[in-house]
Formats: sequence, structure tokens, C-alpha cells
Amino acid sequence: MDENEWLAWRFEASRPRLRSVAYRMLGSLSEAEDAVQEAWIHAAGAGAGDVANLEGWLTTIVARVCLDMLRTRKSRREEPLAVDEAVAAAGPEQEAVLADSVGLAMLVVLDTLAPAERVAFVLHDMFGLPFGEIGAATGRSAAAARQLASRARRRVRGTTAVPGTHLARQREVAAAYLAAARGGDLGALLSILDPEVELYADAASVPTGASVTLRGAAVVARTALAGATRSRHAGLALINGSPGIVMAPSGRLALVLAFTIPDDKITQIEVIADPDHLAQLDLAVLG
Repeated sequence: MDENEWLAWRFEASRPRLRSVAYRMLGSLSEAEDAVQEAWIHAAGAGAGDVANLEGWLTTIVARVCLDMLRTRKSRREEPLAVDEAVAAAGPEQEAVLADSVGLAMLVVLDTLAPAERVAFVLHDMFGLPFGEIGAATGRSAAAARQLASRARRRVRGTTAVPGTHLARQREVAAAYLAAARGGDLGALLSILDPEVELYADAASVPTGASVTLRGAAVVARTALAGATRSRHAGLALINGSPGIVMAPSGRLALVLAFTIPDDKITQIEVIADPDHLAQLDLAVLG
């Protein structure tokens, strides 16, 4: 086996791990596959030579490719997909499984980070790479890479706006809402909605393009069940310090349900899909 054949064999053996790294950076299975394939082109062109840590070297190449893709994504202004289009374009079932394994809220929060912050956090906190290698991947010093990961970590953790005991109850209620919507359980929805609950949906979240306000538990519950197919791409997250639901096909935030839960019932739901409004939300992983 010559050097090129050996490198190809080692790369294929490492492909699942490299794809996992790329997926966490990009939030899209198809983009992750593209990144890994481009990384192979770079690796094959450079040759491993006397590389001491082949896994680290390959990971660094993948990270650099992902960083370039993230920077292109951030600099490119795209028209947002309508929510139903985003759901339809979400890709194969495998991607939904991957999102569950990482945590949908984690993918959403990572998508709010600056590209270099995202790369540093993924490489260090998820895959344990030393900051020297992360610095090489991001074009920074090891100390600067450490700062990038630290800033990202603070964003991922976020801050809560409610006391711990109340936060736990709010999380239970939000989780019950999501489970009931997924399961088509009208009775369970009615049990956690205040009889006078109010739902406001912005224009971007409504197919007609006009904002909607609904009042009353029965109508709000039926509306939640009507959108049950969307819940496959939904997960719990902290939204402005309180538990809510994010929907993110292919790891890209498309819609948010922000709840008001003063006690044990949901009294208000704000459905947000406007890109400018979404960008202003303080999103964090609900630990």
C-alpha cells in the first residue's frame, strides 16, 4: 500500500467522525458531507507526509473548510424560507436523528455564534481538541482560540430570567406542550393552557402573510394540533431567559414559540418567524 492509498484508507476510516465534527459546525447533513469531501481533496493534495497526529490534522482541515462555509453563509443575504417550505426542505430522516443526538437547541444556539466562535466551541467543548490546534484551524493564537471558546460557552449557557424552581416547572409545561402537539393529544394541551390563553402569530409565521391573534384554550389547542407535522423539527430552548420551543429544520432557526407561564398554565404564546425579530432573541440551551 503506497502513501496515497494509506491516506485514503485512513480518511475513510475517519469519515464518520469528521462528518460528525462538520455537522455540529454546520447544522446540515448535506453541507457536512460536502465539507468532508472538500477536506479530502485538500488532504489528498497536501499529502500526510510526516504528520504525527493524523486525526488532529484531518480534523483541522475539516474545521478550516467549515469555517470558510460559515463565513460565506454569514456574508450572504438570503430570502428566508416560509416555515412550511423550510419543513419540506428539512431533508432525510437521518438528519432529524442527528439533530436529536446533538440537541436541536444546541444547533440553533451555535448558529447564532460568529463563525470562529462556533468552530472553537465545537472543537474544544464537543471534541476535546487542544487550543493550539484550534488556533491553527481558525488562524489565531492558542490564547485567542481559548477566548473564542469561552465567549461561545457563555452564549450557549445563557442566563435565566426566572428562579430555579419556577424554571423547572416552566420547562415541564413547555415539554408537555411539545409532547402533546407531537402526539395529537388535545386533552393534554387543554390541561396546560389557561382557559383565556392568547396566541399571537406574526405575519411571517402565517401562510396568508397577515398576523393572527387567537383567544381561548380550545382554538389555540386545535391550532397547535394543526401544525403537528412541524413539531418533528422542534425542541426546547431558553428564549429570553424562559423556556420555549424552537423549530429548526436542518439546524437553521425558522420559528419560535415564546411562552408566558406565570404558574402552571400557559397564558400567552407568541409565534415568531420574522428574521429580524428572531435575530434579536436571546437564545440558549436549556440545561
